[in-house]
Amino acid sequence: MSLADVKHIVLVLSGKGGVGKSSITTQLALALSLAGHSVGVLDVDLTGPNIPRFFGVEEAKVTQAPGGWLPVRVHEVRENVGRVECMSLGFLLRDRGDAVVWRGPKKTAMVRQFLTEVLWGQLDYLLIDTPPGTSDEHISLVETLLKQAAPGQLAGAVVATTPQAVATADVRKILNFCAKTGVRVLGVVENMAGFVCPHCRDCTDIFSAGGGQAMADDFAVPFLGSIPLDPQFVTLIEEGRVPCYPDGRPVGTDTPAIPRDERDDGAPLPGNDAALVDKYRTCALYPYFHDISRKMAEMVDRTVPRGDGAAVDV
Repeated sequence: MSLADVKHIVLVLSGKGGVGKSSITTQLALALSLAGHSVGVLDVDLTGPNIPRFFGVEEAKVTQAPGGWLPVRVHEVRENVGRVECMSLGFLLRDRGDAVVWRGPKKTAMVRQFLTEVLWGQLDYLLIDTPPGTSDEHISLVETLLKQAAPGQLAGAVVATTPQAVATADVRKILNFCAKTGVRVLGVVENMAGFVCPHCRDCTDIFSAGGGQAMADDFAVPFLGSIPLDPQFVTLIEEGRVPCYPDGRPVGTDTPAIPRDERDDGAPLPGNDAALVDKYRTCALYPYFHDISRKMAEMVDRTVPRGDGAAVDV
């Protein structure tokens, strides 16, 4: 199995579409990389494979090698920064606009092929970005991992939601799915939790507030944190521009203004042609995901293996 040298496998799940799973997966990967971990990202959202676009590697091609596929490298390992690489059906489509019109058996076969034929090498974390719901891809994914992963290798799942009741009502289904399949929930992340005006600093709870925390409490699972909306992150992903905040303050904080020509640690800002991981360090959302990824890693370290490949709390 190509996952033999992967230490921890983490699923990113949600029963609801449009809550930002791919955004959360991408930022978890970048935050873990900035903490020195080597990270792989597997995109099993077969009908909406967005991971190549998030990482800015849409034009890359998958390379065949003896025994399987080589994942696409996002950036190399260097001092205090781990490498990131990814695999997605998006790399195999002739055009980004091509529709994937597959029935369940073909989806199941593709997921299994991704799990067995991608040559990741040594990784600290493999994050698996999933589609909405609890359908063929999820069942195939969990069944294959529970059968073939080493004991404790499947560390658990990060569950994404937005605050409003219509979202948490659907996300509760994925928490029930995890309970039925024996997948441990590492925690809930509440995305789109307020928009802070970059000019007046007033926070508007566009999608209500507190729904993710309440849901986590109801299911007695950890709450990893709330993430506000940040238009500069969209600019970073869509245009590759370094985030720029007019008054120099991070989103959602009252910290003193930071000069626009340097980062909050005093280092010069990277140029727009710098690696994504370097530009992301200047994003106001990075401190949030630094904290969330740290909490997630602590939860992963508190596990002991079960006999079926999954992990449970110590």
